[in-house]
Amino acid sequence: MDTPICDFVRDYADKDEIRLHMPGHKGKNFLGLEALDITEIDGADSLYEASSIIRQSEENASALFGCPTFYSTEGSSQCIRAMLYLAVLHARTQGKNPVIATGRNAHKTFLTGAALLDLDVRWLYPKNNGSYLSCNLTAEEVEVFLQSEQPTAVYLTSPDYLGNAADIAGIAEVCHKHGAILLVDNAHGAYLKFLRPSRHPMDLGADLCCDSAHKTLPVLTGGAYLHCTPEFRDWAKNALALFGSTSPSYLILQSLDMANPILSSLTDRLSEFIPHVDAVKENLSAHGYVLSGQEPLKITISAKPYGYTGQELTQILLKHNIVSEFADPDFLVLMLTPENSLAELNALEKALLSIPRKPPILEKPPTFQPGQRVCSPREAMLSPMEEIPVEESEERILAAATVGCPPAVPIVVSGERIDAHAISCFQYYGITHCSVMK
Repeated sequence: MDTPICDFVRDYADKDEIRLHMPGHKGKNFLGLEALDITEIDGADSLYEASSIIRQSEENASALFGCPTFYSTEGSSQCIRAMLYLAVLHARTQGKNPVIATGRNAHKTFLTGAALLDLDVRWLYPKNNGSYLSCNLTAEEVEVFLQSEQPTAVYLTSPDYLGNAADIAGIAEVCHKHGAILLVDNAHGAYLKFLRPSRHPMDLGADLCCDSAHKTLPVLTGGAYLHCTPEFRDWAKNALALFGSTSPSYLILQSLDMANPILSSLTDRLSEFIPHVDAVKENLSAHGYVLSGQEPLKITISAKPYGYTGQELTQILLKHNIVSEFADPDFLVLMLTPENSLAELNALEKALLSIPRKPPILEKPPTFQPGQRVCSPREAMLSPMEEIPVEESEERILAAATVGCPPAVPIVVSGERIDAHAISCFQYYGITHCSVMK
């Protein structure tokens, strides 16, 4: 598989021409990457009007993923907003007002995108809420909601931050049965396409899907894909352009381009690597660790049954020169890819097995409860606001989603009233201040 973007940029860098165009570094070395960092000069194509090298590269990616695939240099955040816009267009072409039913563990980018588009969002809560990072909805639960509320689209996060995967095939079936399209935030699951059989949402019936290529594939941070069914092909570029920079990173575009030939052999590499990860998981379980989630390349440890918080485990691993993806009071999340060597995998196993088990910590996380909506996310986010200590926030209305990334899942939704339970959640997860409407 060819790499048209990389070939063009390297050829341009080798010519050593006088650069009287952006960027301002003019190809001179400061970090060492500048010669390959260009803008949309003649021949370099244009991301949102792609007709030559970028279009060729995206066609390569489309062939790999088996559906129309488009590049983002601004991560899945840009793709999430584009998906929401496409869902709006889809509803209006059918003469309907767009209503989106959404799993409550949506990334905060969903919330900001919904506010920008002034979407009517209906939150989906499973019977067993569990962690605020998960929303383990069944197809049956979604169908009950579809029968009563009749949304035009359903939006899910799968896999979630803890590695739990939804029944995408079952949920897609009930969505289409009731005339709704299915949008999937698959930011953590780009590699699922290259398992056998594929577990990628587009192969399981999703209509729109985003992948963060940089999370699980060998791509620079910010590289992502927007996937769609043919129905949305002609709208996709305009949707991405609506929310994207007019100066996309050509370093990230080259990284996405170079990934294509690598992905053509990823299935074999995953087939070799995943059994080693499975063996580590089995050994950890036998040693007393409680693991969560079904995602093959993620090791999620429920820390408290082993006698520690997730933050304590991550600090111990740091002493072994191992840096975790995420930790909170309850979980430790470790993300692996075939770019991790077997020696690194063995070092992780050795470090975790060397940690002495302690009596379980019995404190439970706060239950996740629906909030009281006072106004729309749009009204809340676009209102004057002030930042106050969380202990002073009871009965105030949340303005901006108060959570960092990772994990970027809002504990309270903008426009909801903050009650005593919400304050206890903020405090449990170490959030000391929040932004409220004035």
